[in-house]
Amino acid sequence: MPRQIINTEAAPAAIGTYSQAVRVGDTVYLSGQIPLVPQTMALVEGDMQAQIRQVLRNLAAVAGAAGGSLGEVVKLNVFLTDLTHFPLVNQVMAEFFSEPYPARAAVGVAALPRGAAVEMDAILVLGG
Repeated sequence: MPRQIINTEAAPAAIGTYSQAVRVGDTVYLSGQIPLVPQTMALVEGDMQAQIRQVLRNLAAVAGAAGGSLGEVVKLNVFLTDLTHFPLVNQVMAEFFSEPYPARAAVGVAALPRGAAVEMDAILVLGG
């Protein structure tokens, strides 16, 4: 099956050697998003909830560019520099996702690009 590269200006431009997303058939692999504001490429201002919301807005923009939505996410990976923020992830996720929720992993990491406190990547299945 051919790969389709997904790119949108509604999400931060790739800051390395990767694509925002790759679609193969009805499956879309969304690259990790940190809380960059697409227009400025700077970290969003505000607290941890603001960072989580920006990450999810970025993922939603890439999912939309692929013809999908966060409602079609089947797997979400969350990377946090401080796992005490995990309850905030659950709280903010409830604003963006409804049941049935995607499968998910949360991983504590030492650092993330640009000093971000959170990063998420996802897999979605279109029409799923």
